Amino acid sequence: MDHDRGPYDPDPVAEQDLWFLPGDGGEDEGLPPGPRAERVRLFDPNRWQAAQDQLSRPLAELAALFGALDERLRGAPEGWHQRLALLEVADLGWWTGDRIASDRLALWVGLRLGATGEDAQAVIRAGWAVRRLSAGPGPSDGGWEAGLAAFLGRAAADGERPESLADLADFMADTAALHPVTQGAMLFHGWRMLGPERAGQGATIDVEAAVLAARHAAGAGRGGALFLPLALTGPTALRATGTEAERLGAWIAGAAQATQAALLQLDRLRDWDARARAATTDLSGRTPPALITALAAWPMISAPLAEAITDASRAAVQRNLDRFATRGLIRELTGAGRYRVWAAQV
Repeated sequence: MDHDRGPYDPDPVAEQDLWFLPGDGGEDEGLPPGPRAERVRLFDPNRWQAAQDQLSRPLAELAALFGALDERLRGAPEGWHQRLALLEVADLGWWTGDRIASDRLALWVGLRLGATGEDAQAVIRAGWAVRRLSAGPGPSDGGWEAGLAAFLGRAAADGERPESLADLADFMADTAALHPVTQGAMLFHGWRMLGPERAGQGATIDVEAAVLAARHAAGAGRGGALFLPLALTGPTALRATGTEAERLGAWIAGAAQATQAALLQLDRLRDWDARARAATTDLSGRTPPALITALAAWPMISAPLAEAITDASRAAVQRNLDRFATRGLIRELTGAGRYRVWAAQV
């Protein structure tokens, strides 16, 4: 042994058994022998880009459909945006299990009534979805992390945000080259995978994921349509599993069906609006045209909601609704009393 070496000298002699020092890092020590699984990113934009390239034709067809919807809504009354949002959220509830009827949803959104009982949280959740689909900034406005935090209401007073939100913002920051529809699919699947950090919040995460994706995917348009319809014809887009190409393919197909349904809904609504105004020209006062506007904005409308929207008396509202029903413009859906509910014969 070399007695001239001190305890802090580098390069210890070869005979020393330094069992107490960590290894050189060349191998993962302590792991069983055998092949190692390749480490891959949870959401790799390159794989989604390949899927998008593979599905370029159906994506282009969806973009054309959404462009038509966007153009239609740019010249439409403001209430028509809300109507589509209410219909979308009501159908979304069949996928999440909330299943809030349109009349209850309208009462909550319009009057903040109806959020009682065991499904109160479901009603509140649906109301949040309607508000986010029909107004306000999108989830990437102001940058991904700030935009997501504001959109989802995760901006804590101390400035800290959930780790899952930062993770979602990180991988979305790498998707700038992708089409907004593809980015929307990534947002949907990403938040469903990263978001369930709160026990018992599965339905909330699902609603948030769908609304995030629908709002961001609308970036494919020119600002007329605030969201890409996803659930109006069923949950095809939302139930996708498998590879990136399989998930994106189902996403595009489901969104195309829902967008086509939205276009048909607007066509019928336009025709009904013209027919209703022509059929009520003999009715005096401001209540009849105000009721037509309200019935176009809400899939179902109750007497209290109609009173609040039109600022008319209960007697005037009920009298004109009865006239509309007699002329075949609307139909009554529920029984008599204060909470009678009507819908336009669209």
